Amino acid sequence: MIEASLANTAYNSSVRSIGSDRGIEYQVFSQVTRDLAAVRAGAHDYHAKLAEALHKNMKLWTFLAGEMALEANKLPAQLRAGIFYLAEFTRHQTAKIRAGEADPDILVEINTMMMRGLRAREENSDTEQ
Repeated sequence: MIEASLANTAYNSSVRSIGSDRGIEYQVFSQVTRDLAAVRAGAHDYHAKLAEALHKNMKLWTFLAGEMALEANKLPAQLRAGIFYLAEFTRHQTAKIRAGEADPDILVEINTMMMRGLRAREENSDTEQ
């Protein structure tokens, strides 16, 4: 899914130290989610920080949607469809947040759910080896 190239282009090489693809995915989700959660309404730089965090989050989800559309993707079709749906939902919610019609916490919840799934898959693959 998320290759080291995403870490290099979008989030620098600092996430490469995690190792596995799932570890890299987890680290990227963690960083983006931290940025979203750190945005505080009322702060003097709220709009700038929010715009930056939303941009990073959309970059991640756009990448994921593209990966889900690849025929070479080895994830089960139902999981790919679910992730693609979440990417579209994220895009829609991001537009609502930018318009002041939604709270960024929904994106934090979605990303946290993805992180839990990545962690569970990592643990399952560790026990299978």
